Amino acid sequence: MSADYSWSLQPGVLVAVAGAFAIYLRRWRRARAEGGSRAAGAWRLAAFSGGLALALVALVSPVDRLGEQLLTVHMAQHLLVADLASILLLLGLTKVILRPATRRLQRVEAAAGPLAHPAFAVFLYVAAMGTWHIPAMYDAALEHPGVHVLEHLSFAAAGGLYWWHLVSPIRSRLRLGGLGPVYYMVSAKLLVGAVGIVLTFSPTVLYDFYAGQPTFWGLSHLEDQSVAGMVMALEQSLVMGVALVWLFMRMLAESEREQHRAEQLEPAG
Repeated sequence: MSADYSWSLQPGVLVAVAGAFAIYLRRWRRARAEGGSRAAGAWRLAAFSGGLALALVALVSPVDRLGEQLLTVHMAQHLLVADLASILLLLGLTKVILRPATRRLQRVEAAAGPLAHPAFAVFLYVAAMGTWHIPAMYDAALEHPGVHVLEHLSFAAAGGLYWWHLVSPIRSRLRLGGLGPVYYMVSAKLLVGAVGIVLTFSPTVLYDFYAGQPTFWGLSHLEDQSVAGMVMALEQSLVMGVALVWLFMRMLAESEREQHRAEQLEPAG
């Protein structure tokens, strides 16, 4: 028996992605007209478009259908939504592009209180990843379409908030400084990676939904679960490593700008 590679082509996802792209493209063009490439470089458009493309890959391509047959593919789908698509979408934003909503976002942050703290973002990210991988929750998401949609929405929200504190173009009053980004990344990624390790080395199949499915790609149900766990743990490690290098380079660039600004303000002589 061969796997089903059909496209799901969910209308709600297609309309949402098309609408998001249209709104972003209009704002990107206006920001570029007002401030040039510094306000909205072409790579920003490419990043945002890439994020939307990954969302489509995860939610309407054969990846969505295969995720109902193979745990490994379902795991990849989760990671695309929570990490990779979220990162690219946020990298596509600038203060100029967000300008109509910047003050509103700042007011929301002030009103949110402790919910706007980076610690809450870590908690939400780890809780979403951990909770939805509990066998009863995972099986429920696969058996009930409405629960599956809720699962994807929670991953998108948790991933978006988590990465917002690291790559947001708006300087937050709770912005992570010093070694804060390192602790922020390590605390979340190690905890989520631990979930992957549990799946990798579990001696039994944890999810009844997949245990009742035929086997595909020459993988037994237990092997499929082990590979899915390895994908999760490896992705968390790789993303953490790349993100930390990028954050370190950004920190150096900001330090150089601050030093240059200070030198310009020094009185002659």
